[in-house]
Amino acid sequence: MALIKPFKGIRPPKSIVEQIASRPYDVLSSLEARLEAEGNEKSLYRIIKPEIDFVEIIDEHHPDVYQRAVQNFNKFQEKGWLEQDTEEYYYVYAQTMNGKTQYGLVV
Repeated sequence: MALIKPFKGIRPPKSIVEQIASRPYDVLSSLEARLEAEGNEKSLYRIIKPEIDFVEIIDEHHPDVYQRAVQNFNKFQEKGWLEQDTEEYYYVYAQTMNGKTQYGLVV
């Protein structure tokens, strides 16, 4: 049986969540992510699809891309765009598509 425990998540403050929010990384191309993030330095795509930060989009598996993801993640935390919860929680999420809502746990 799986053991499910609460943890201290890392999330954006409610005041800027709409600037940070993104679609899942696997439902759009690097070019689409670049276009959606254009002009928004707070876009989560800068962490989950960091290849968009390069002048020309490079292979998403290139070591420089992984390094950029780390740099961007650290920057988001330093600037307060992502904050770690002070207490442990169970996280429940909802996704709605075509009028149907599904719920899940982040564990």
